[in-house]
Amino acid sequence: MSLLSRLRHATLAHHTRHLSTAASVSTKDKTRAALSLLKAEKDPTKILEICKTASLTPESHLDRVTFSVAINKLRDDNHYDLIRQFLDDLFVSRPDLKTQRFASHAIVLYGQADMLDDAVRTFEQCDEMGIPRNVKTLNALLLACIFAKNYKEVNRVFLEFPKVYGIEPNLDTYNYVIKAFSESGSTSSAYSVLAEMERKNVKPDANTFGHFLTGFYTEMKFEDVGKVTNLMEKHGFQPGLSTYNIRIKSLCKLRRSAEAKALLDGMLSRGMKANAVTYCHLIHGFCRESNLDEAKKLFKNMVNRGFQPDSNCYHTLVHFLCKGGEFESALQFAEESIEKNWVPNFATMKSLVEGLVSISKVSEARELVGQMKERFTVNQDQWNEIEAGLPQ
Repeated sequence: MSLLSRLRHATLAHHTRHLSTAASVSTKDKTRAALSLLKAEKDPTKILEICKTASLTPESHLDRVTFSVAINKLRDDNHYDLIRQFLDDLFVSRPDLKTQRFASHAIVLYGQADMLDDAVRTFEQCDEMGIPRNVKTLNALLLACIFAKNYKEVNRVFLEFPKVYGIEPNLDTYNYVIKAFSESGSTSSAYSVLAEMERKNVKPDANTFGHFLTGFYTEMKFEDVGKVTNLMEKHGFQPGLSTYNIRIKSLCKLRRSAEAKALLDGMLSRGMKANAVTYCHLIHGFCRESNLDEAKKLFKNMVNRGFQPDSNCYHTLVHFLCKGGEFESALQFAEESIEKNWVPNFATMKSLVEGLVSISKVSEARELVGQMKERFTVNQDQWNEIEAGLPQ
């Protein structure tokens, strides 16, 4: 019986026995199987069984993703008591998780679930559980507040907790607070945080200034953007690719993609290298502004420079090309995307099929529906209905 089958059909005891003793199954394979099952599972009890059986740990990135998927699904169905029961029980039932690393991750997961009271409770109970309460757990609590979009709580934790618990803030602490000001539309307030960093000899980094730039662009305070670039020079920072990508993304969000493209051109003229992220931001920006020719040109330049477009880049182009009535171009990008097993969502593919029919490309539309039915099991009924309605 395959790992997926064991996870899907066995009892929890059966899961645990097989997964813990199967030498041929790697830890990563277990997590991949669990993640696959979680994405399709709706029963909250089974969601918890899958997580417990997979013996997840915050040491692994894939495991952290799996934890997050499980918590999100439980949160979306308002199973807050189960989230609390699950995370609290892990501290008791899994001695290997009685660590600062897992405590920090549990605090963040509570924030992700918008359960800040439990995040604070877990932070405060660390000492009782024999877990050091330090700057890492403090930073986890700040991040939890950001995930919950409770920016007042970020400020309270930052102002009170270091004094109460005798914890010295570090660079990550300050960066989270600046990020919170940036996200809450109060980026100017973050200047005082930067001043405190200078007083305490905490050197800012690219993330520090990136949060400032993101915030000021969102608030359309372009003079402050200039001030931040001057501050970067003052602190010995030369804007690198990550800074340019933040500026390009921010301008594209403001529908100022031509200005963002000018930044790219300036980078290239100075011998700096862009990356796939740079081009994907610009492609999305020009698509949103209905400049599809420029988006396609950027895609071509991106590929010619050796960068690999991601699934989001393909899906953006297919969606907006359909919206703009360029169905043949949309079909080309859709086919490339499907070949890579990146399938645009049902609404986009339905729009493409209908668009192909509207320009008398019925055979192409029929072939596309056939691909959807053959390669993917989801939405079979809808595709059958669409296929039945195609002109003969």
